[in-house]
Amino acid sequence: MNTLFLNSRLGARAEEKRFRHKFVIEEAHVGLLYRHGVYVRQINAGRHVLWGFGWSVNVTDLRKTFVVVPGQEVLTSDSVGLKLSLLLTYQVADPVKAAHGSQNWYGDLYNAAQLAARSVVGGVTVEALLTQRLDLGTQLLAQVGPEAAKIGVSVLALEMKDAMLPNDLKRAFGEVLKAKQEGQAALERARGESAALRNLANAARVLEGNPALMNLRLMQSISAAQSAGNTLVLGVLGGFVPLKNGKAGSPEKLEDGAS
Repeated sequence: MNTLFLNSRLGARAEEKRFRHKFVIEEAHVGLLYRHGVYVRQINAGRHVLWGFGWSVNVTDLRKTFVVVPGQEVLTSDSVGLKLSLLLTYQVADPVKAAHGSQNWYGDLYNAAQLAARSVVGGVTVEALLTQRLDLGTQLLAQVGPEAAKIGVSVLALEMKDAMLPNDLKRAFGEVLKAKQEGQAALERARGESAALRNLANAARVLEGNPALMNLRLMQSISAAQSAGNTLVLGVLGGFVPLKNGKAGSPEKLEDGAS
């Protein structure tokens, strides 16, 4: 009798366990509730208890996620082959559409990014690819975004991560860059020399019209040399124009007066 009662209680508990379902959905996730394989509704984060048979839940992560689309061989418009990798940032926007609209929405998103890379890169030269990476990322996003929205996924960003060129092309670009830098340095030196010559020409014109400035500049140089502790040799240097009544005298007149 006791054995029969115990067996009945155990059977009742097992039946209750099958009849009662407890689901816990974590934060930043959502659950898709099914009964006997048929979608019923969406349940949010928290603890849920359901009674009946045939309940099941499919949990979807709603957090922002990024994935690296590894390097693939692509051809530019000038027939240069290179390996291009992408950085894709996405977030599930519609869990129901993502679960029911595609058998493998992640694979579809991955393939869309690869096809967009081939399409965009095939329309530009290798030089434009290296110098306009931000613009190319915008073009990639414009192509992948609508395709991802069809399967309930929002693409937040799609950028070029790495562009691996062939070794011979790397050397060629390095030589071009070096030549550009050397040419720029030579141009800057020429500009500096031209500016210095212009300054000297301007100074010569100023001194020619104002001989007294020559004396002032000469005295400044002597004072600077004395302050630095250098040995001074005093005398009337060539080009020194004495002042007469506050004005510079003529060198010819000075020589006549001396004789």
